[in-house]
Amino acid sequence: MGKLAAVVFDLDGTLVRYHGVEFESSWGAIAAAAGVREDSEKLLAEYLPRRDAYREWVAQDAALLAGISVSQIAAHIFPPPYAHGVREAVAALRGKYVLGIISSGVNLVADYVKDDLGFDFALANRILVENGRFTGDSEIVVDLWSKDEVLREIAVERGIPLDAMCFVGDHINDIPVMRIVGLPVAVNPKDDELLQVAAHVISDFSELPPLISQFERDN
Repeated sequence: MGKLAAVVFDLDGTLVRYHGVEFESSWGAIAAAAGVREDSEKLLAEYLPRRDAYREWVAQDAALLAGISVSQIAAHIFPPPYAHGVREAVAALRGKYVLGIISSGVNLVADYVKDDLGFDFALANRILVENGRFTGDSEIVVDLWSKDEVLREIAVERGIPLDAMCFVGDHINDIPVMRIVGLPVAVNPKDDELLQVAAHVISDFSELPPLISQFERDN
């Protein structure tokens, strides 16, 4: 196979780690900043066991933010807490590969990271905004359990074979997409099932560029 063409990342718990909230997620960080953390955590506990209810959970969680100022939230969650070595690793990969984010997190954070680190694309679920405030409405872009479908679409759009892609993730919902790429990498995995799927497991992003280089030499 040889050279990779794209490196795609999960966001929450992978590139960005909001400590103190469930799954280190942008959803949790935004809820905490908005003062609705308790209500948000109750919704998560109710809906998480039901894979078929993800869209309903997103709608309910986004509704908690209705009327809240985006700038108020941004002041608390930015700059995001990048995982160790992220900025340096991305700088080493930028220009050599198409770099992207596929996340079931929130576009507010994904778009910030894209612009801050110089990614080529970022896809994440949208919390809608009007006149500087959250409307309480949302739009599903990346279903929690369907990242593989999103990556397949990107592969077609950009003309990049799936086996020429690397995906980096941390949680069980990343397994479907990790199964279809040439180089699946788990970083600080939150579930042992990832160990069965990932070709490599890393704890620091400084390990990623040399790992990719070694993969290309070996293939």
